Amino acid sequence: MSDINATHLGPRWYVAHTYSGYENKVKANLEKIIENRGLGHLIFEVVIPIETVVEKDGDEEKEVENKVFPSYVLIKMIMSDESWHVVRNIRGVTGFVGPGSHPTPLTDEEVEALNVEAKSFQLSFGIGDQVVINKGIFAGYKGRVEEISEDMKTVTVLVATGRRETPVYVDVSDVKADKSAN
Repeated sequence: MSDINATHLGPRWYVAHTYSGYENKVKANLEKIIENRGLGHLIFEVVIPIETVVEKDGDEEKEVENKVFPSYVLIKMIMSDESWHVVRNIRGVTGFVGPGSHPTPLTDEEVEALNVEAKSFQLSFGIGDQVVINKGIFAGYKGRVEEISEDMKTVTVLVATGRRETPVYVDVSDVKADKSAN
């Protein structure tokens, strides 16, 4: 990998291959490293494409999220020696998609087809609405939406803990409208 001709291309989407079941760990570790080392100027976004499907379990229907590409993580980054080494050395990453040590970026058509840069979407809830957190350590907790980030990626939910409400910051995909609150 050579820095020459790499950084002037701007950020592109690359695909990193991971061990099976390591996608979420790789994403979390990479995001932590980006924040701790101040690499936001090189690595912009980490995505695990998921699809929601409805599965029947007897008479019950439930929504299940499946990974569209198991063992792969999409990373929007400026390819340089530094960014390549950061991603490549994360535990669980086996390499980039591309020949040898030369990662191949996704084409604009592939990015569009994968819908990883979807800018607008409809939320099933708004500020002040009751929601249920469905992932993470607060899974199952109900609360009220206090704030939705400008980029619509995170939500601040006020969760009742004892006699007071505690703000909990969660990914927008980890929250669903509380239909029992109506």
